This record gives sequence, structure tokens and C-alpha cells, in this order.
Amino acid sequence: MNLNEFKNLPIVGILRGIKEDALEPLAQTIISSGLKTIEITMNTPNASKLINAMVKLTGERVTIGAGTVLSMTSLKQAINAGATFIVMPTFIPEVVGYCVKKKIPVFPGALTPQEIYNAWGAGATMVKVFPAKFFGPAYFREIKGPFDDIQLLACGGVTNENIGSFFDAGASAVAFGASIFKKGWLKNQEFFKIGLSIKSLFSAFSPIS
Repeated sequence: MNLNEFKNLPIVGILRGIKEDALEPLAQTIISSGLKTIEITMNTPNASKLINAMVKLTGERVTIGAGTVLSMTSLKQAINAGATFIVMPTFIPEVVGYCVKKKIPVFPGALTPQEIYNAWGAGATMVKVFPAKFFGPAYFREIKGPFDDIQLLACGGVTNENIGSFFDAGASAVAFGASIFKKGWLKNQEFFKIGLSIKSLFSAFSPIS
């Protein structure tokens, strides 16, 4: 993962529970929409195989990572499959420590000030504040008061309506999942709707420089 490139478009798409036959049209949709960063969650069946296939389908056009990494076993499976960054819903010290040692960008999840502080202190690239939707942008503004140097990623409930507010409140990045990669759209192969929704989200993207 090239972090400088990620900072130019700090938006992560989360793919969970996807099927193998959706990979190729999804890859093309993601590329054509302009999305540059995707994670495939490790609790998706055959996640390692899907990560490896998506890496091959997208080449250098999209950065592929692994989400919901909850153990060292899962971490090593993801890395061996070609994932170049790691995301998790909570802070797992051994996983973060390994990533820091190997210089793999890692985004552990946290919510409370103490959890956020601990994750950042352990070497997190950014701390994923999850679930962000229940606290909203105002929570980020409060956290950035004492922790102005901590990089935060908003995950959970990011929409066209609030993405700008999350950035304005101090988020360094955001992530979206089922709100755009809808089960119904995937099932019905309505990939054009996914592409339009990604572009629509981008149109509302306005980070503080």
C-alpha cells in the first residue's frame, strides 16, 4: 500500500460475503469508478482465494487489503494471498505488532479514547473508529481535541450526506461497505448502480487540506 497515494483519495471500499463469480465485474466496476483502495474481509468464505484473484484482476490499479483480521493465522493467510494492508474491527496487539515490524500498513479498530490511544501507541497507521455512525462526526471532533496527532478512519455509516462532515471533524479517511456494495445489487448483478454510487460518494468528498 502506497500511503501517499491513499492520502490523495482516502476512501476504502469493504467487500464482505462476495461470491467468486462477482469478482471480475466488480473489479471492472471499481476500476471504472475510480476507487483505488479495497479490502476483502477474512470472514468471507474463501477470502484468501478472493484476495489473490482480485489482486490479479486489478493489478496496480487498485490496492487490495484484508479486513476483519482477528488472528495471526488470518493475518498470514491474507498476506500470503497478496493483501498489502490490514484492517480489523478491534485492537489485537500481536497482529498490529507484526504489521509494524514488517512495515505493513495496519488499521486496528477502536472506539473509546483509551482504545484509540492504545492502538495508535502500538504503531497503527490509522485507527479505525468503529462503529462511527452511532457517534457521528461530532465524536471525531471531540477526539481530535486532545489527540490532534492521531490519524482516524471513520467506518460504519459513512454516506454522501455525512462524508464531508467526517472529514471536516478530523477524520483522515473513511470506509464504506454494504451501503454501496448492496447484497441486492450484487445478487442481481447491478454493478452499474454500484459504480454510480461510488462516484456519487466521491462527489461529496471534501477533506480539509
